[in-house]
Amino acid sequence: MATLTVLIENTKPAGSELIAEHGLSFLVETSRTKFIFDCGHTGAAFDNAKTLGIDLRGIKIVALSHSHYDHAGGFPRLLAFAPIETLYTGENFWEEKFSLDKYRGCGFDRNFLAERGIEQKICRDVLELDDTVWLVGNFKRRYDFENIPEKFLRGNKKIPDDFSDEIVLVLRGRDGVSIVTACAHSGILNIVADVRERFSAPIHCVIGGLHLTGATQERISRTLAELKNLGVKKILPCHCSGEDFIKHCGEKISTGSVVEI
Repeated sequence: MATLTVLIENTKPAGSELIAEHGLSFLVETSRTKFIFDCGHTGAAFDNAKTLGIDLRGIKIVALSHSHYDHAGGFPRLLAFAPIETLYTGENFWEEKFSLDKYRGCGFDRNFLAERGIEQKICRDVLELDDTVWLVGNFKRRYDFENIPEKFLRGNKKIPDDFSDEIVLVLRGRDGVSIVTACAHSGILNIVADVRERFSAPIHCVIGGLHLTGATQERISRTLAELKNLGVKKILPCHCSGEDFIKHCGEKISTGSVVEI
């Protein structure tokens, strides 16, 4: 069994002392491994950890789903809370990110890691963290309606972003295989179909940001129908999933939520 604690997300329970911001960060705990998956934007996620009574001092591993500011920007501040030794990323993580002309990158570079003795490990396909948890990247594009908005650009030449740096978390729990996705820029159906094929197992649960904010009702309906066809039994959306999509799911997670897998 694995446990996910949402350290920060766009929303929080009414009356909560926790901080919410546009971004996402999870604490992931399995029987053998404890690490952070994404760091939010400002590092307020780690103030929330303190509020929740979570001690981060034993955490040495971080995985960043992609290099957008709202997922990776809080990483430098984490170092004040935890003795991080290893950072896991996808390929091309260091290419600068833009939304049209506005910089949307993580705000630090390779030198930042080198100066602090932090090792970067790259997930190019499937990378095992322990026998129940993996990082997965390099997704095939199978669904042509899961297009990446033209505003997302990368690199000095500002070419269209293909999000080749995107990775997700795959967990094997008591009910089968679950996927934790931070933004699903590559398309949630592309991701689910790929993980299902690689692990030769149905996907029980999809958790996290699905990047369906502003999606048409047609796309939402097609996505829900195809997730069902792919065998997904449960969806716990948050962050960039969009209110219209979340309404169809019936439940969501927010800052402070705890999910057992």
